Amino acid sequence: MSSDGFVVVDPNGIVIDINDSYCKFLNRSRDKIVGRHIEETIPNSRMMDVVKRDYADELEPHYFQAGNVKDPDNTFVLVSRSSVRNDQGEVVAGVAHVHFRQQTVDSAKKLTKIYNTMEFYREEYENSNQKNYTFKNIVGRSQQYQGKIREGIRAAKTNFPVILTGETGTGKEVFARAIHNTSSRASMPMVCINCAAIPADLLESELFGYEEGSFTGAKRGGKKGKFQLADGGTIFLDEIGDMPLAMQAKLLRVLQEREIDPVGGKAPIPVDVRVISATRKDLPQMIASGEFREDLYYRLNVIHIEMPPLRERLEDVDELSNYFLDRLNEEYHQSVSFAPGVLPSFQHYSWPGNLRELDNVIKGAYATCDGITIDPEDLPVKFHHGSLPAWSPEGERFAVLAGPAANLLAAVPGEKPPMSMKERLERIEYAMLLDAYERFHSVRKAAEALGMSPATFVRKKSLYAEKY
Repeated sequence: MSSDGFVVVDPNGIVIDINDSYCKFLNRSRDKIVGRHIEETIPNSRMMDVVKRDYADELEPHYFQAGNVKDPDNTFVLVSRSSVRNDQGEVVAGVAHVHFRQQTVDSAKKLTKIYNTMEFYREEYENSNQKNYTFKNIVGRSQQYQGKIREGIRAAKTNFPVILTGETGTGKEVFARAIHNTSSRASMPMVCINCAAIPADLLESELFGYEEGSFTGAKRGGKKGKFQLADGGTIFLDEIGDMPLAMQAKLLRVLQEREIDPVGGKAPIPVDVRVISATRKDLPQMIASGEFREDLYYRLNVIHIEMPPLRERLEDVDELSNYFLDRLNEEYHQSVSFAPGVLPSFQHYSWPGNLRELDNVIKGAYATCDGITIDPEDLPVKFHHGSLPAWSPEGERFAVLAGPAANLLAAVPGEKPPMSMKERLERIEYAMLLDAYERFHSVRKAAEALGMSPATFVRKKSLYAEKY
């Protein structure tokens, strides 16, 4: 007579009894279930496991497979299962109690929702630990960049909106994470979204979420938006200049009212979120051409930090290069180093792709090098144009070589036809090897001065001696 479902199986999984409520739910008559194996009726049943392993579980979620129930939209239930013993302690049956009551199922769905939210926070926390950038470990000691770091530290002491501008690859997201991790909101999540990477018709639901049934394809139970997930923390809106005008108006309202309207929602939801945005575009120019809302710009532009391009802080290139190389060595458990001539060549390049380009150049060279040193010939062709000054191992960055080294390089300018860039760089490197050996008269000391192992020094010196 219960409105819940009950089923009993013998030790072999054959159904002994089942009540009418369960039969109605399964859309099968009793005579087509009793006397048959439970898995004929419920293919993903766990009753055989309960009987064989002799245990009980309580209020476990269970999803029926499509086609095994009467209502295809009602496949979720809670099940309590138990094995049954006789007086001799032998397992003689298994019993399942299935809860159909909507109140119980709704409670379970609510708990599942909370669990999924907690899982999101856990993943965000782990990601935050992996990207735990602070101003203490941001690389860059140039006077200009240190000034930007001081601006970021001051911004972290407030909850005001921050906008980061600058060319692509200048490290705007890293800077945004450092601001968040230095602020009073550091223990709460930082949620990032790239406004240029999400189609315009999906951006609203991504930012503000949606309620169940609000549109075709909406997930059951709805979905929280990025603003809700960032509640109490920070949301980073990357490429804000690519946000459609219609969405700009809705974002402005969120900043003004500090509440969001989920798609299909009946009431606004208050949120406490600090907004950090970033763009590579010229927003004042976009305002003049009608592509960006002026009122939104002034809401976002409370604190403005312009990220300098790499070509304006070339004194940081060596430190950044070693940082990227150290990360690769740690990841791949190697000890690759830069050969002489590589870092000086970086100083003579404009780096239009900024930090991202530097990172990618080093990764590409790392993949093609001999596993010991990254040599000039491992770099892309764009680094092989023009002659490079010779490097002095005694503290001066550039110096004029003397002795055998000078004689080796003397033939370079007048070569006809001109030698290849690879040969030119090899001659320069060989000249540096000879110069270092002339200075120290010791392979070990010369190799140490050039930042390579004695074995590499000897190998390269012998190789170039045969060629030149």
